[in-house]
Amino acid sequence: MELVPVGDDATTAAARRLLGEYLSWVAGVAAERHGLAFDTEAMLVSDIGDRSKFYAPHGRFYLLRDAQAFVGVGALQRIDAITAEIQRMYVQPASRGHGAARLLLRRLLDDARAMGCDAVRLESLKSLAAAHALYRSVGFVELPPHDDSGMRHYQDEAALDAYRDSAVFMALRLG
Repeated sequence: MELVPVGDDATTAAARRLLGEYLSWVAGVAAERHGLAFDTEAMLVSDIGDRSKFYAPHGRFYLLRDAQAFVGVGALQRIDAITAEIQRMYVQPASRGHGAARLLLRRLLDDARAMGCDAVRLESLKSLAAAHALYRSVGFVELPPHDDSGMRHYQDEAALDAYRDSAVFMALRLG
């Protein structure tokens, strides 16, 4: 497995494809298990097109390559002067269980440290238990839901309480 920064036309196209796959999958999980809906197209446009979101110097954006195929994606976004947030971590099902997500997570945490962040947070649907186990294994702990969730931009205001009830909010203090 190799991490490849997103930046040129080829990696951006691969990131768009994998993010689309991920967002479609997670939207299905959100609808089926939690009764939630969100604007996946707006998320995809923002993730790829907003250079102040995941791209350096404000964040980091990687693909996972296994042999010649891109099989995963993940991003880090600076939230404020001392906090970053992990977003869009996804590894295709056929590539899971081989350490790919852990490799990506470690890189994002190292990048957060290099960016001068003291903490990293994330949020994830409660039904994604395997992801939560990975995060806990490196020291993330659960937090109470917070009001400044990035999901507020992609769903109806009336659904935000239901989203908060359906999500796990986690953080890691960097040392």
